[in-house]
Amino acid sequence: MNLSGPTIPGIVWAYRCHGEERSCTRLPPDATHDQIMLPFDGFVWLHLSLADQRVPAFLESLGTVPADVVAALTTHETHASITLDEQKIYGTLVDFQREFDSETRDIGWLHYAVVDRMIITTRLQPLRSIDRVRASLEKNPGRCRQPIDIFELIVIEFQRTLISLVMELTEELNQIEDIVYDVDARDERRRLAPVRRTIVRLHRHLRTILTLMRRASASDDDEMPPGFDDTASRLMARLESVDYDVYALQERARLLHEEIDSKLSSETNRHLYILSLMTAFLLPPSLVTGFFGMNTSDLPFAHGVGGTTLAFGFIVLSVLCAWWILRRARIL
Repeated sequence: MNLSGPTIPGIVWAYRCHGEERSCTRLPPDATHDQIMLPFDGFVWLHLSLADQRVPAFLESLGTVPADVVAALTTHETHASITLDEQKIYGTLVDFQREFDSETRDIGWLHYAVVDRMIITTRLQPLRSIDRVRASLEKNPGRCRQPIDIFELIVIEFQRTLISLVMELTEELNQIEDIVYDVDARDERRRLAPVRRTIVRLHRHLRTILTLMRRASASDDDEMPPGFDDTASRLMARLESVDYDVYALQERARLLHEEIDSKLSSETNRHLYILSLMTAFLLPPSLVTGFFGMNTSDLPFAHGVGGTTLAFGFIVLSVLCAWWILRRARIL
């Protein structure tokens, strides 16, 4: 199969960035293999869709992408990773899926590789942050002088997406909190559960990326691509600030859940208290009616006038006695 002539399979977009000129050129959708491999002063950003089954064969045909990097770019594994090897960096980053007309909170995965004068990114579903990176590159192409700058932009846009999500989740928690601490409390656990699940997932993936970034920044200098050390320091500072906000949000959601459970427990205890009092008040009259309801001989008031009235009086007296006993025991 000849892959040098036809268009690049699965291409979403491709840019040729000229570092010294501080400019970038977007290649047409029908760009070919030869167009991205032409010699020039700069680097290429190639973004591909894994929905096209020909992408693995195309990456292998480039010749400059090692087999382990091709495997990382075409994997369907769902966990973050950052690998440094002989001045190459590749792996998987977390992002959020994007529909054609809306943005979602569903987790997506972006595979990336910085190899020589090229950065390659692949994804299966449309992603939110990567589109913002493209828009940022077109608006200010001079900020990206080397492939690692694109990688930094990707993580920065992911951090900004996290900030917007934190603000959305904070507003949802504010609404739930107003209801929970209202006089007439309602059970908001069903509404709180998806918010807590989203926050927990954000915190888990964010901590994973931070750990991977720290591990990568501790690698030997000859393993890092040019500029990665400074990039990692800046990215870790950004991610740690967001991680603090996400952790605070997680604690707030946990406390809200505990408050809801506490109020529901108090309400249940109040109902049980009322039920116990009703049982205590109704037990003596039940004994009275049970006594007069026995079909035995020589029952009091069985003959004569006013027996029912006297029995009713005993019932009232028994209720008063029960109330007096409960008051003496400081139950009421």
